[in-house]
Order: sequence, then C-alpha cells, then structure tokens
Amino acid sequence: MSAKAFKLEELTGMVKGILTKVSDCDINKVAPPSLADENTLALALGEKEIEDLSSTKAKCALVPLGVNLPNISTIEVERPRLAMMTLLNVFYEAPDFYSGIHPSAVIHPEAKIGQNVSIGPNVVVSRGVEIGDNTKLLANIYLGKFAKVGNDCLFHPGVNIGDFVQIKNRCIIHHGASIGADGFSFVTETPDNIETARSEGEVKGGNTNQKIYKIPSLGSVVIEDDVEIGANTAIDRGTIENTTVGAQTKIDDLVMIGHNCKIGKACMIVSQVGIAGSCKIGDRVVIAGQAGLKDHTDIGDDSIVLAKAGVTKSFPAKSVIMGAPAVPRKDFIKRMKYLQEAEVMVQKYKKYQHLLEDYEKFLNEDAKI
Repeated sequence: MSAKAFKLEELTGMVKGILTKVSDCDINKVAPPSLADENTLALALGEKEIEDLSSTKAKCALVPLGVNLPNISTIEVERPRLAMMTLLNVFYEAPDFYSGIHPSAVIHPEAKIGQNVSIGPNVVVSRGVEIGDNTKLLANIYLGKFAKVGNDCLFHPGVNIGDFVQIKNRCIIHHGASIGADGFSFVTETPDNIETARSEGEVKGGNTNQKIYKIPSLGSVVIEDDVEIGANTAIDRGTIENTTVGAQTKIDDLVMIGHNCKIGKACMIVSQVGIAGSCKIGDRVVIAGQAGLKDHTDIGDDSIVLAKAGVTKSFPAKSVIMGAPAVPRKDFIKRMKYLQEAEVMVQKYKKYQHLLEDYEKFLNEDAKI
C-alpha cells in the first residue's frame, strides 16, 4: 500500500476530469474494480471494468466521459488511458538506490562523475567514462571505456554498456539490457551459401567448410534523449558508423537491433522484434511483437509493422504491413479473400470432378476415332 493519500478533488484536478459526486474517503491506491477496496480509486477504462463497478467495494472510480453511475462517485475523463498514466505516476514508488557511491563500486580514476550521481553495489565504471548529473546506476552495472551517460538517467540492475557508447539525457534502461556489443558480422574468403543464394536464388556448392572471419566493430551506439529500453534487449554497435536510436523511442523487452541500424524518433518497438543489420527505421514507426526485418531494409515514417510480419523489402512512409513475406495490409486482406474463394472453388471442383473426368474420357475416345 502506498503511503500517499489524496482526496477525490485533488485527483480530479490532476487528471483534469469531472467529479460527479464527492466521497469523504482518502484514496491511497488505484486498482481494477474487482480488486478495489474503500480506499481505492477503481480504474474502469473499458466496458468490462465498467460492468464490474456494480459489485466493487470501491466508493469511487475513474471512467470515460459520459459514464455516470448512481452507486459510486466517478471522475470522468476524455482520455482514460492518459489519465491512468497520470495517476500511476502519482502513486508510483521509485526503486531504492544507494545515495552516493557504494564502497563495492569500481570507479576508474579517469572517469568523470557529475553531481548527485548514485552508483550502486558492484558497478564498474571504466576509463574515460562520463556520467551526467542526477543519474542513478543500480547494482551490477558495467560501463565500458569512454562511454558517456547524460543527466537524469536510470539504469536498472545488470545493464551492460559497451565502449564509446553515448546515452543522452533522461534515458531508462531496464534489467539485463546490452548496449554496444559487437555486431554479428562475418566474411569468408570466397562466396558462401548465403551470398550465392542472394545473387542467384539457389545454393551452389556448399560441400566445403570455409574459415569464417569475424569483422570487428569500430563504431558504437548513440541513444538520444528520453529513450526507454526494456529488459534483456540487445543493441549492437556499428561496424564503422554508429548504430543510433532517436529521441523518445520506446523499446520493449527482448528486442534485437543489429549493427548499423538507424532507428528514428518516437518509435515503438514491441517485444521479440528482430531488426537485422543496416536497417533504417523512420520516425514514429510502430513495430509489433515478433516481427522480423531483413538486413538493409528501410521502413518509412509513420508506418506500422503488424505482429509476426516477415519484412523482406523496404516500404514507404505511412505503410501498414503484415504477413510473411510482409505486404501492405490491403494486399494481405485481398490474399486472404482469394484463399477463402479458392476453398469454395475446390469444394465445387470435388463435387463435379467425376463429370469432368467422364468428359475428358469422352474427348480422348473421340480423338481415337
């Protein structure tokens, strides 16, 4: 339970809502109607939650504009999800962090630490690292040499930051993320299966093992302001130029972004997305869960890549694409319609197949005469 408590009038002002009735209870948490008690503001954002208000123990609820219930006080808002965000920030409890530098932290003498920085247990800060003011590094974090971290950042436990990585201001990186590992880049002495398949459309040779040479990564990663990166996500450093992530972009857990990629501003990249090397993603692009992008693919601004799409070619701005291989949504729907029609045609064919066979037999016999 939160130690914070508010009157309904205070919460109404925070979300810029309309209070229909006044209850004298103090609100110390928010929850769905089914889990609420008398000191809870029930969050009824959709039809199911609104129905649950008839049996809730809560005395008050946050509801969409126009929902007015006789048995409960309501705060009506035009954008319920936006109001919920405001309330969750009000009741949010930040993670505990060590004040100052923990004795177990290893700080290189050439590192530069800003003001009011928190460095937790077992953190390693390498040579030439720069950390901006008010940044918080929780336990077991590694910062490679000459990495730069801006002001007001929060790194959760287990984050690994590679050499020369630049992370700007107000970024949040969650547990176990890897930023700036070497890219997955290799070469063989003569063309291998992948190269011949790309150029000729088929695998030729392939009976001899070749030595695979690693291509080292001389570039790094640049993360712009206000980016959030989820747990166990990996963003690889560039081969020569930097891999970049634009300001305000939000990346979910378990995302893989390959070397040399350019991710635009204010993108949303959902869990288990894989983006191969040298892709260019425009601004405000949404890539839904488990989508995969082939290397050297460009996605234009304001596009949406739907879940599990297999993207093998580039698409212009404002595209909505789906399927594997991915195509524009309208083309995908058209294909599904054709498949349904084809199923009907197959059933009709089976129904009259014997007549067709008899007619073919008749034609063959007539041809012999």
